[in-house]
Amino acid sequence: MNVTELFYMTGRRAVDIAAAVEGAVSDGRLRPGEHLPTVRRVASELEVSPATVAAAYRELGRRGLAVGSGRSGTSIAPRPPLHAGVTARPRPGLRDLAQGQPDPQLLPDWSRALAALPRQSALYGSPMVDADLADLARERLRADGLDASHLTVVGGAVDGIERVLEAHLRPGDSVAVEDPVYPPILDLLRAMSLRAQAVRVDARGMLADDLERALHRGARAVVMTPRSQNPFGSALDDLRRTELRRVLARHPDLLVVEDDHAEAVGGGAVVGVAIPGSPAWAVVRSVSKTLGPDLRLAIVCGDQGTVARVEGRLAVGPGWVSHLLQRLVLSLWSRPGLDLLLAHAADTYRQRREGLIDALERRGIAAQGATGYNVWVPVEAEAPVLDSLADAGYAALPGERFRIATGPGVRITCAGLDPSEAGAVADAVAAAGRPAGARLA
Repeated sequence: MNVTELFYMTGRRAVDIAAAVEGAVSDGRLRPGEHLPTVRRVASELEVSPATVAAAYRELGRRGLAVGSGRSGTSIAPRPPLHAGVTARPRPGLRDLAQGQPDPQLLPDWSRALAALPRQSALYGSPMVDADLADLARERLRADGLDASHLTVVGGAVDGIERVLEAHLRPGDSVAVEDPVYPPILDLLRAMSLRAQAVRVDARGMLADDLERALHRGARAVVMTPRSQNPFGSALDDLRRTELRRVLARHPDLLVVEDDHAEAVGGGAVVGVAIPGSPAWAVVRSVSKTLGPDLRLAIVCGDQGTVARVEGRLAVGPGWVSHLLQRLVLSLWSRPGLDLLLAHAADTYRQRREGLIDALERRGIAAQGATGYNVWVPVEAEAPVLDSLADAGYAALPGERFRIATGPGVRITCAGLDPSEAGAVADAVAAAGRPAGARLA
């Protein structure tokens, strides 16, 4: 297919070329990850200057639709900030160990909480945050040692992270992120025209020396996951928090954002890396993994200035998060026995995670998953392992979606995987050949 047919051009300016590429992504003619034609080819076929095409590609990069890969050229971003009507789902017939879902059986029953919701809508001018929800959120946050003097409510974890970054950063700034990293974080940075600086992780979270190097390279913010890190399963301990705080003390103006998306239900207990009294920090705590993914709500606590900026921007956009959602979360949090239910969920997830890791270990395969819903298996090549799992009836995710500079791997979601099934999954991984983390006899 030639360039004109691919792009459906309506003009020859850079803005026209960029709009044509966007249209090709929207209707599926260009797919995520697909390489764009070279600047020279587009310029030749459209009879425009290479500078015009290069400007169009830069604009696509600025908006997060495309990514440059040096000599490999420019390609459509893996998850462009554009709804293309395509949702990645496992192949029909495969058991879903790919999508990172919590087990629905371990989520609370909403029926009574829904029945108790107010019969009338909140009106314009109501407080942005329900007062009773704020009180209970402060109680829960303070139980984890967090300063909850200032907090607000946003529409989920990624929404909260975006609003906090937007409150402090400008296009072109760089952000230190975990490697491997939760893909929506990279997608968000691209969409905001921010640059990612990779920081390696181990079972105890971000490596302090790597974070120091990222900050010396100019990172103005860091986004980290204190526990249930996706996909690696990292969880901070007191020693690693101390190491990270030593680094942060040398960079007092750094914005520190913690994505506590699973609270304690995924395991781990340490949160709050920012040094008390820091001028720019936030902890974003979602309820999606503990209460249900359809509850698009998260609590943001942080320094006074950050929370005020987040609320100010929220006020001129959607205005507030639905008070019906806020009251529903309040009702679920107030439910007698909720702590026991969440403790049971955390223990069940631990057993399932450890069951898979142990099964892999017995086959000589090293894997990571100290906390959370997933197990990360380092491999020499991702495709053979994914094919072997599919042949055995399971769908997992390729590590390429998560990694920046780290080596190949496969992410297997074990949140709904009974320990009795772990052996079959481990057999399928082993059948693909010796993974990168396997031990030689």
